[in-house]
Amino acid sequence: MTRESTASPLIFGGDAPSPRAALPVLPPLALYIHIPWCVRKCPYCDFNSHTASPVLPEEEYVDALLADLDQDLHAVYGRELSSIFFGGGTPSLFSATALGRLLKGVEQRIPFASDIEITLEANPGTFEQDKFVAYRKLGINRLSIGIQSFQQEKLEALGRIHNGDEAVRAAGMARQAGFDNFNLDLMHGLPNQSLDDALADLRTAIALKPTHLSWYQLTLEPNTVFWNQPPTLPEDDTLWDIQEAGQALLAEHGYAQYEVSAYALPGRPARHNLNYWSFGDFIGIGAGAHGKLSHPDGRIVRTWKTRLPKDYLNPAKRFQAGEKALGNDEMPFEFLMNALRLTEGVESRLYPERTGMTLESLAEGRREAEQSGLLQVEPSRLVATERGQLFLNDLLQKFLT
Repeated sequence: MTRESTASPLIFGGDAPSPRAALPVLPPLALYIHIPWCVRKCPYCDFNSHTASPVLPEEEYVDALLADLDQDLHAVYGRELSSIFFGGGTPSLFSATALGRLLKGVEQRIPFASDIEITLEANPGTFEQDKFVAYRKLGINRLSIGIQSFQQEKLEALGRIHNGDEAVRAAGMARQAGFDNFNLDLMHGLPNQSLDDALADLRTAIALKPTHLSWYQLTLEPNTVFWNQPPTLPEDDTLWDIQEAGQALLAEHGYAQYEVSAYALPGRPARHNLNYWSFGDFIGIGAGAHGKLSHPDGRIVRTWKTRLPKDYLNPAKRFQAGEKALGNDEMPFEFLMNALRLTEGVESRLYPERTGMTLESLAEGRREAEQSGLLQVEPSRLVATERGQLFLNDLLQKFLT
């Protein structure tokens, strides 16, 4: 799985939501499809991924995904999909035949926008030219390739199944298959990584001319091998030097930072993730997938599906594991934990449009954040200062009730 697919929202407890204004217009609608299998679980990975058996249950899983989608259709009739994202795991383990049947089934249920963006996550160790040509013919028009590093020592430390040469070839094969829009997923702050190591990785990635780069620091997450057996990571001063030098190098080559860890050439930001960050709607299908849907009466509901593939494929078990209607007291944090990740923030009017809440409901937290130098004093926009981007958790605390 690449860091691009960041649709795993925080879930809060609390009372049922208070009434709020009806939404004047529903936000764009996206679809996240989770395919949970990978060749090998990486020691840093905390996503819902499981080591694949020699034969994947493709047919059964596609049947389950479409049945799962059927149960969500009542909330989205009359709307069209603006984007689809296949995340995992490693979705590129599935055949083009299976993904083609799935996409056809989805389009029969929900119409596609004429300019729909369809992204597939892929790892270099799974690249086969014929398979990726077939993916492109299905209408998949964007790839997100999980590189992480081009250096063998770092790849081995991360438990990756590919080598640096395979990573370079994967980008070339993507272009040959007809993908003129692709992301490379790259980490920094790796075990024993120096500033020169990190910049070498970044220069290699830039030379491959991706339209988008997800460049983010390795973090140690609970319930991972690295959490229980921490590797030796760079000192804070080195991490800061890597961040500053890397951002300067990306800017020099025309990659504009538009989100905390996302950089794109002009006109090439990831539309699917922009929808997440601007509090758009998304259906989540597949084992462990999360969703968020707005209703005309103002209700906003988050859902999550059962995590284990064996349970998801069991016809005696429900696809949906739970749901949570967002309360008024949660809305400021829920909206801003996404919107303030964007370097340019969002227009202030988007808050009432997407939440049914008034701008006045943000007033106290906004005033404190501005006085702390974390939020720009900009009435028409909600946007973090440079300091606010660095201390985003502190900024969001201002909006917790």
